[in-house]
Amino acid sequence: MTTTITVEGMTCGHCEQSVEEASGVTDVTVDRESEQASVDGEANVTALVEAVEGAGYTAYA
Repeated sequence: MTTTITVEGMTCGHCEQSVEEASGVTDVTVDRESEQASVDGEANVTALVEAVEGAGYTAYA
C-alpha cells in the first residue's frame, strides 16, 4: 500500500529517516520541493504523521 503525506520543513536526506523509521514502512520517496512523501508499507497514516511531527516537522495526510 502506498500512502502520500505532505511534509513541511524537510531539507535533506537525513530528514527523510524520520518517515523511514515509522513502524510498518518498507520504502519512502520524498520530493522535498513539492513537500510530498510517498510511503510504501502497512504503516497507519496517523503513525506516519506522528513520526514526522515527532522529528520536528509538520505533516498531514
